[in-house]
Amino acid sequence: MGTSFNEQFDQHGTWRREFALRLKLLAQWLKDHDLLDAAVEERLRRLETQMRSEKVMVAFVAEFSRGKSELINAIFFAGYKRRIMPASAGRTTMCPTELGYDSDVPPCLRLLPIETRLQPQALMEWCGAPEKWTRIDLDVNDPAQLAKAFEKVAEVRHVTKDEARALGFWHDDSPENNPILGSDGKVEVPRWRHALINIAHPLLKQGLVILDTPGLNAIGAEPELTVNLIPQAHAVVFILAADTGVTKSDLAIWREHLITETDNIESRIVVLNKIDTMWDSLSTPAQVQAEIDRQRATSAEILGLPRDQVIAVSAQKGLVAKVNGDTDLLQASQLPVLERALGQGVMGQRQKILRSAVAAGIGELRVEAGRAINIRRRDLAEQMVELRGLRGKNTSVIRHMRSRIQQEQRDFDVGGARIHAVRSVHLKLLRDMFMLLGTATLKTEMNELTTALRQPGIKLGVKKAYAHTFERLRAGLRAAQATSGEIQSMLTGTFRQLNAEYGFSLQAPREPELARYERDLDLVERSHLQYLGVANTFRLAQPEFADRLVRALATRLRVVYESALGEVELWNKSAAAQLDAQLRERRRNFSRRLEAIERIQQAASGLDDRIAEIAAQETALDELDAKLTELTGHLVDTPEGDGHQPAEPILQTA
Repeated sequence: MGTSFNEQFDQHGTWRREFALRLKLLAQWLKDHDLLDAAVEERLRRLETQMRSEKVMVAFVAEFSRGKSELINAIFFAGYKRRIMPASAGRTTMCPTELGYDSDVPPCLRLLPIETRLQPQALMEWCGAPEKWTRIDLDVNDPAQLAKAFEKVAEVRHVTKDEARALGFWHDDSPENNPILGSDGKVEVPRWRHALINIAHPLLKQGLVILDTPGLNAIGAEPELTVNLIPQAHAVVFILAADTGVTKSDLAIWREHLITETDNIESRIVVLNKIDTMWDSLSTPAQVQAEIDRQRATSAEILGLPRDQVIAVSAQKGLVAKVNGDTDLLQASQLPVLERALGQGVMGQRQKILRSAVAAGIGELRVEAGRAINIRRRDLAEQMVELRGLRGKNTSVIRHMRSRIQQEQRDFDVGGARIHAVRSVHLKLLRDMFMLLGTATLKTEMNELTTALRQPGIKLGVKKAYAHTFERLRAGLRAAQATSGEIQSMLTGTFRQLNAEYGFSLQAPREPELARYERDLDLVERSHLQYLGVANTFRLAQPEFADRLVRALATRLRVVYESALGEVELWNKSAAAQLDAQLRERRRNFSRRLEAIERIQQAASGLDDRIAEIAAQETALDELDAKLTELTGHLVDTPEGDGHQPAEPILQTA
């Protein structure tokens, strides 16, 4: 029957926990064997952070009254044996609601007042000001209390047209999208701008984030939702009503907010909900199914999707079936079909991407840690040749050997000053890269875009203003890439010279590939340009709306630039750590060679003893290298199955 989303996500969580444990034990093993230099430590930290903080966001998007909240209840909260998210008739979710888990925060519902839209801060900035949110503590063991608390996301306010206009819910230029004007001259708007629900649901604890969005009017009024949260969701579930199919407002949401790149189309799943309204006692089951299939085919054609990505279900019957343990009704609701699609499609893709990233990181870590072992192995081989050459030699030859080692040591110390000079040039170029990718540069660009959008008559030139901004951002990335190429050439030349002069085995680390961040910029630009369609042209004439849009853009670009800077920093650490490790090992090598000469001078048997010691150390290094391969192999080869494979073998030490 396949694996449901819940089961697949549970397996994914088990794999992640086991991986984190293995990584922690590997770090301790590396530390115990003096293999944990700055670059290895940084790579371990990044892998652990990636694994622990990796979230999987599934966004549920629909126009009002499509059964979206009921679908969330049926898939994720049926275990409570009742509805948790408000799902009565009418408008239930009035504000965007994120359900997730943060162990540092007690179970609670946090609500951001709608009035914060009148202030300049971006939504992400408000997340850093918890005192501005209304907080309601939750009792996760009391389903009735949870359901009562969650009803608050449906709360509304009645405001004047002027207030609604200021909040972004009333537009004189597009009256067809405006809310209904009441007899008292007021309109209904959400009481809250955003809701954050923090509960220790098993799936949420493993990193799932559910984004429940309101209808078209509310989506369009919050740029950050459209250009940040929804595009970054790993899957979008778009809900239609089976009895109506794709309506005009459904199509508006799809075209303006959800059309995605063709290579990522599998992350969009369309749900044709409420098929129970088509169950007709006057029609045969075959006739009902034929009508449902026709509706699926029509919806798929209108939305430009493969038919198998349009799934017909009854969320309400599926929830009832789960609560009552009714297997036949559950199959009739077709909810398991949707759960399998989410599990195998969304989670399968997510696991594949994460495993690929992890494998690449472990491969780099293996090279970094293995390099230190190879340095030691080479130094031991040099010592072995040197000591074997002393067999049968007299005291004066041994004394001369001691003088030669001491002279080598002095020459090496003099060479260290030249290495520091090279480092200073390297650091100057790095500072240029950090300037190009830094916060100040991004802030300047965003200020220029804001100024351009505030120009009179900008409505028709807004796409051109965006194009100029992104072209400058791309040019900055290319300049940073050119600088990294210059640094890479310098590193390669310097390392080659040091290798020839001192017998090092330095190898310039792989240069950062900043071109992929250009691709990220392309995606961000496309999501914004899509949003700047005709429907929002008039909104852009309002300075406060344009400001909100630019702040949303800045939030997303900051993530791209921080990732690029992180890659540059890791590249720099990898180069510096190699040099530090080889300098350190070479100094230790001089000390060991001098110590061996002294022992040989003091006792006739010292030479054979020392040769035997080096042979034993070489064997130990081979065992250390084999163990490193085994432990890193454990991390890459952790099975994808049920996650019950034991992690104990990593505890053995060489």
